[in-house]
Amino acid sequence: MEKVRFTEEKATMLATLYGRALDARSARPILGDQAADEAVKQIDYDFSKLGVTPDMGLTVALRAKPMDEWAADFLRKHPDATVVHLGCGMDSRVHRVDPPPSVRWFDVDYPDVVDLRGRIYPDREGYRTIGSSVTDFGWIDEIPSDKPGLVIAEGLTMYLRPSEGEELLRRLIAHFPQGGEMVFDTFSRLGIKLQKLNPVVRKANATLYWGIDEISELERLGLTLVTKLDATDYATPEAKERLSASMRAQLWLVGLIPAFKKMGRILRFRF
Repeated sequence: MEKVRFTEEKATMLATLYGRALDARSARPILGDQAADEAVKQIDYDFSKLGVTPDMGLTVALRAKPMDEWAADFLRKHPDATVVHLGCGMDSRVHRVDPPPSVRWFDVDYPDVVDLRGRIYPDREGYRTIGSSVTDFGWIDEIPSDKPGLVIAEGLTMYLRPSEGEELLRRLIAHFPQGGEMVFDTFSRLGIKLQKLNPVVRKANATLYWGIDEISELERLGLTLVTKLDATDYATPEAKERLSASMRAQLWLVGLIPAFKKMGRILRFRF
């Protein structure tokens, strides 16, 4: 068993990993992420203290699903693309999306996270990890820039300071002269203010910084919006039926208040 001792922001990756594992164990999984379930079984950690409920596991899967689908759609059109998965944590997205060997896929996260991934997940052709903070921008030089790029970041932007996040996006846009797409999720400024209501953030004693209210704040960096999903758009009617009554009530309430709807968004851009 792997012994895991992560603190603050790094502990949140275990919560999302466990959420995907719970989804995989359900009778009707959204992602069916068996790699996540196997990873949880290999890690010696008390996942119960993260406070991840079946409802939360379902919402984790619902957030990841469209991001996987958008990534797969881009790679169908660009089967020789370069993928950069920022702040990958323990996400097994490369195994879920299962790109062809012609795709060069790079997972980027702190060295200790990358080390743990290497001990748990199998190697695959065309896949590499880079051990670095995403804001130590030197790692970008390791990424080939001769093909279209796909940049994916789930559960990352809100942990960056605004100046860091904007500079990261600018550098990645400039790095791919043939263009490409970016897929990531965001919190609004209200979401940042209410961060301690998020049980995963609270239990990990993490801090969120970057809140984005308007799409124009990102478009001025050189991005063009393709698709946006607000917090109430993630779940299909069938998926909503699987949520608890209290969670369905929360979604209904959020849908009534525009400021709450955009507290969490999933965005797809081209550049």
